[in-house]
Amino acid sequence: MIIIGEKLNGFIPATLKAIESKDEAYVKDLAAKQSKYGSAYIDVCAGTDPQNEHETLEWLMKLVQETTDTPVSIDSSDVSTIIDMIPHAKKAGLINSVSGEGEKCDKLFPVIADTEWNVVALTCDDENGIPNDPKIKAKIAGDIIKKAESYGIAQERLYIDPLVTTLATMNEAFASFGDAVRIIKEEYPGVHITSGLSNISYGLPYRRSINRVFLTLAMAAGMDSAIIDPTAEDMRAAIFATEALLGQDNYCMNYLKAFKNGDIGPAK
Repeated sequence: MIIIGEKLNGFIPATLKAIESKDEAYVKDLAAKQSKYGSAYIDVCAGTDPQNEHETLEWLMKLVQETTDTPVSIDSSDVSTIIDMIPHAKKAGLINSVSGEGEKCDKLFPVIADTEWNVVALTCDDENGIPNDPKIKAKIAGDIIKKAESYGIAQERLYIDPLVTTLATMNEAFASFGDAVRIIKEEYPGVHITSGLSNISYGLPYRRSINRVFLTLAMAAGMDSAIIDPTAEDMRAAIFATEALLGQDNYCMNYLKAFKNGDIGPAK
């Protein structure tokens, strides 16, 4: 499972408070913990007034890169902002995100074509918005994958996010997501599948339970990445257990290593 650490996001109240007060120690501590607990990328999202987004992202990236070698995930809905931030990265990481909307892909893909940057692609576009039909999700994903390939960007660099809907508003939220994952992986086996999985439980009580079960079911469908809090022991335990149950952990060695002291410890 490729973990994208979610905690340095200005839409999280405690993180926004740290951003607004320029609390460098808080930011560096979150970066260090997320790296220690197995993040492949550390997401940085300003969550502030758009006028301050450049300054905030540059500040967050600087602090993360002073703290850890784990690459950043540049998180913004504005592709132009992402492009402006790329030179501030010490090494290629992850871009979060593009979609089928407007000219986002055509703006970003030429910039990263000859680099090692990976990119999250959301299954929404101008014609369908955010669709519930898994076949439409898969079609949008296919359109983005083909466009990426036209710029020489391999499937392995793409992290498709089929955009899970909130369960409280749609009974078939997971069924739609899971079916989309299976269709996409069958047609494009090289791509990664990711999600901001906590969206599934928005508005419901005891969200952690729903998030854990969603994680397991989504992994069984083919999801191999997630934007989560890597310091959450229950989520990391669910990852190791699911990988073992799916036959992805030879003789349960990773599971045993994770619990070698009786409870789950840091990844590194």
